[in-house]
Amino acid sequence: MKNILFLIVFVFCGVGVFAQTARIKGILLDEFNNPIENVTVRVGESGTVSDVTGFYILEVPANEKVTIVFTHVTFKKTEVTIQLKPNEDYEFNPVLNSNVVQIGEVVVAGNSKKRIDGVTTISPVVIRKIPGANPGIENIIKTLPGVYSNNELSTSYAVRGGNYDENLVYVNEIEVYRPFLIRSGQQEGLSFTNTEMVENVDFSAGGFQSKYGDKMSSVLDITYRNPKRFQASLDASLLGGSLTAEGVSKNQKWSNITGVRYRDNSLLVNSKETETNFRPTFTDVQTLLNFNASSKWQFSFLGNVSQNKYNYKPLSRQTNFGTISEPIALLVVYDGEEKDEYLTLFGAFKSVYQYNEKNKLKFIASTYHTQEQEYYDILGQYRLGEVDANIGSETFGDVTYSRGVGSQLNHARNNLDALIFNAEVKGFHEFTETSQVEWGFKYTREDIRDRLVEWEVIDSAGFALPAPILEYSNNQPYAPNAYPLAPYQSVRATNYTTINRFSGYAQWNHRGRIGAHQYWLNAGVRAHQWQVDNGIVKGDAQVTISPRAQFAFKPNWEKDVLFRLSGGMYNQPPFYRELRDSSGTVRPNVKAQQSFHMVMSSDYSFTMWNRPFKLVNELYYKHMSDVNVYTIDNVRIRYRADNNAKAYAYGFDARLNGEFVPGTESWFSFGYLKTEENYNNKGYIARPTDQRLKFGLLFQDYMPAIPNVKLYLNLVYNTGLPGGSPAYANPYDYQLRLKDYRRADAGFSYVFKDASLTNDAKLFKPFKEFSLGFEIFNLFNNQNAITNTWVRDVYTKSQYGIPNYMTTRVFNVKLIARM
Repeated sequence: MKNILFLIVFVFCGVGVFAQTARIKGILLDEFNNPIENVTVRVGESGTVSDVTGFYILEVPANEKVTIVFTHVTFKKTEVTIQLKPNEDYEFNPVLNSNVVQIGEVVVAGNSKKRIDGVTTISPVVIRKIPGANPGIENIIKTLPGVYSNNELSTSYAVRGGNYDENLVYVNEIEVYRPFLIRSGQQEGLSFTNTEMVENVDFSAGGFQSKYGDKMSSVLDITYRNPKRFQASLDASLLGGSLTAEGVSKNQKWSNITGVRYRDNSLLVNSKETETNFRPTFTDVQTLLNFNASSKWQFSFLGNVSQNKYNYKPLSRQTNFGTISEPIALLVVYDGEEKDEYLTLFGAFKSVYQYNEKNKLKFIASTYHTQEQEYYDILGQYRLGEVDANIGSETFGDVTYSRGVGSQLNHARNNLDALIFNAEVKGFHEFTETSQVEWGFKYTREDIRDRLVEWEVIDSAGFALPAPILEYSNNQPYAPNAYPLAPYQSVRATNYTTINRFSGYAQWNHRGRIGAHQYWLNAGVRAHQWQVDNGIVKGDAQVTISPRAQFAFKPNWEKDVLFRLSGGMYNQPPFYRELRDSSGTVRPNVKAQQSFHMVMSSDYSFTMWNRPFKLVNELYYKHMSDVNVYTIDNVRIRYRADNNAKAYAYGFDARLNGEFVPGTESWFSFGYLKTEENYNNKGYIARPTDQRLKFGLLFQDYMPAIPNVKLYLNLVYNTGLPGGSPAYANPYDYQLRLKDYRRADAGFSYVFKDASLTNDAKLFKPFKEFSLGFEIFNLFNNQNAITNTWVRDVYTKSQYGIPNYMTTRVFNVKLIARM
């Protein structure tokens, strides 16, 4: 024990005390002034690696001549000999000459690893500038091929037929989680990721490597900035704002970036058809603290506190539907209110030990704690009637005849308290310049306390409607009641659940040549063992094995084309929501869903109009077994928790991106998807995420005559999702679809000052960037429905699906200032 304490004290305090050192730092650039990542910087036995911005910092001995060596697999070795004084900071920014391969008129240099891995990289600048009702990374992700969503108020997205719970999200290699009880997009609050703190965003829609966790659909890998100097930024709009500050200590050992965000969605929510007293507010604080103890040891802490509050009091609603010749309206008067609150605390420690330039270890520990509540009692009294369509009538547009009246009472007292702890160690070892090995081991403990109490009572024209799952025929009002009185829907459950998980991976990376052609190979395997205890019964210990591989091939052609083939097993051991069935009961022996992926893609880089472009095409197929089927109510998922289904998904994705306008990046994306499931061998039907066609457009432009004026356009079109039928309905009897989802958000910005536009006015001297913007959400005022409300006409015994529309056209003003 004493030895351990001595080692800790030595690591944190001893470095720099017993030896006199200095520091060399800088940014590594290529001939085109692009930063170079993963350059090894070495002096003697000490070394470091440059980050995604090309930045490096290395401690060197003082008062003696030392030779600094810069090496990279794609660039020629560079050396510099220096002699520094104790505690001196010396800045050296070398330009490395690449070992380029000339292919026709296209030059392929370094920084190609993500292209080889099939990862889509998104610029943080694009993320910050593109408008959206829920701005941020998820807003941009939804424009990519294979990514689907029909809810602009939600950060949730589905990828290639998967559901919202099948996507991995990492920040600085630390897995982050979403709330458990969310039932609609407006309750999710802010995305965990603070866009102002982001340095790099990578996204993979399938076929990802073994080092990523056990989910079946996608990986979003986000890296926060490691500050190099003092900076501050302010974003403010009618929807809220954010303030971010970052800096570094004088000795370059400590750095910190902290962001505070506040958002008020009243402007968006109050544009919906339901008149409400509703002010949903979201607040969070995030901080990333870094400590460079030495050239070999780095430590960091990532912390987050988030609180979302909802005080919802609906007043009235009128929805017009039907046809031109037979218009119908639903009028609802509400009484009651909803009070929801989500409090999330998150903290993670990370340590990186760079033994030398070829060996690295990482130690990560994180804790996630969430306290969530949903309390509501809302009574809705409705009238379903015919609308006067006679233009000359004095009552034109009014309801003149009621087909049915009724009421609906919804009640809930839902509480959840979840504590999740993770401890992980990772290793990276480079055996040769062409072969590397990565491995990792992780322990997770989940402790969840959950209470569900919710019910719904429906009364139609004085006749209480029974639960649809009861096997009684309803012939009211023509025959008397012959069934027991019961709520239309009722869920009551209390669960105390603990889950212990052990997981690990190992993978091998290799690159080589076949004649004049190049290839890259990644092969690995994941293993996951878990056991669930629901407080009454301890489930069986279960194990899954997931082998995965990627192969990339670059032929020696005149055109710059890269081909990829990736696939393997992608098992998803159940998380808490997947263990809980529609009655709220936790089933401890739910098995992992299994999916076999096969992804074939081509990546073509070319020049057009003397500007760079890229076309990526991907063809994919998934075969899924032990599927845990579910229904979706808004974005709330209810699982059957029985693994009694199989499914498949296949499709094609394409994305063309480049400088359609000089100096700006834009892209067009297209996706085709078909996914079906077979439950209990009843036959194949569309899955809830079977959204067949998708078109996405992200476009940036400026006015040549007025270069200060910038234009941003974000456009998404998705065909309708299954989900037009009641949530309780048998999906084999109802395969209705919602209408197509169409949305365009536009932004106009006047830039007073930025990197390309100078401004000598005294007001703007302290700022590096200053702009004022105007945004239009839902530019064409499309009526997009997320679900249907089902209302019964007691006289004709018909049911009507009344669309629940999302937000209408909304205007916003935005101010951006950066120092």
